[in-house]
Formats: sequence, structure tokens, C-alpha cells
Amino acid sequence: MRLIAILVLLFFVAAGVVVGALNADLVGYDFAFARVSVPKGAALLAVLVLGWLLGGLTAWLGMSLRQRRLQRQRRKESGKTPAAA
Repeated sequence: MRLIAILVLLFFVAAGVVVGALNADLVGYDFAFARVSVPKGAALLAVLVLGWLLGGLTAWLGMSLRQRRLQRQRRKESGKTPAAA
């Protein structure tokens, strides 16, 4: 299983290198305060990493809030149980 994961990872790294090499043209971005020219491959990589980070942050926050809500419910339930006994 570990070998398959390593092979899949190597495949995607190789595919990324090929895409980056084939898209070496510069792309200009104009932010209101600065202009940047970067290769298409670097821009694709930056957007991919940004999306990965934002997706991970969203998933983490969603799970964190859910866990807090469950803990609050458990505390309320455990607080009611000893009083009833």
C-alpha cells in the first residue's frame, strides 16, 4: 500500500513538472498596489497551494466547531444525569 502511494505521488510530481515546463510563458498580474509577472506554472502552483490551504482550513474549522458543539451537549447531559440520580 505504501509503495502504491509513493508511486502515485511520484506520478503527480512528474506531471506537475511537465505542466510547469510546458507553461513557461510569463503571465502578468496587476494587483492595485503592485504588478507581478510570473510563469504560468508558478501561478498554477500558487493557486493550487492556496486552494489546498483554504480547503484544509475550512474543513478543520468545520470539524472543530462540530466537536465543540458535541462537547457542550455532553457536558449538559452529564450535568443533568447526576442531578436526577
